[in-house]
Amino acid sequence: MLAVTKKTEYALVAMAHLAALGNEQVASAREIAGLFGISQSLLMNVLKQLASAGYVESTRGSRGGYRLSRLPEEINLADLVTAIEGPLRQSDCILGSMGDHQCSGSAMASCPVADPVHRVQRKLRDFLKNVTLAEIAQGPALHS
Repeated sequence: MLAVTKKTEYALVAMAHLAALGNEQVASAREIAGLFGISQSLLMNVLKQLASAGYVESTRGSRGGYRLSRLPEEINLADLVTAIEGPLRQSDCILGSMGDHQCSGSAMASCPVADPVHRVQRKLRDFLKNVTLAEIAQGPALHS
């Protein structure tokens, strides 16, 4: 039902890994990519986005890498997804893709699925706001 992009998946993997390390250690993009078998170049772009949004900070040098710049308990999934994907938005009308149906104005007011779909989306957004990185990081062991 809910699909996330590869960028969001990589962000969650990296952030959970950094949360598990704690604030005393750093991890490089190369190290994280190698541990989880993911694209280093895409991960580097994701980590740059996360740094720009203030979720991670980078340290340069031979022992450099990334660490969280906030506590895992202070980072919710809705904000994290927004940092990577942009603002969460309502989905397009599902009936609009079914031929000549027009989804505007009065048609939207009488649409049988618009309100239930939007309610589900609001509940999902509220749910994501209440799930923290700390909860994700304490899930099944990432370092098996």
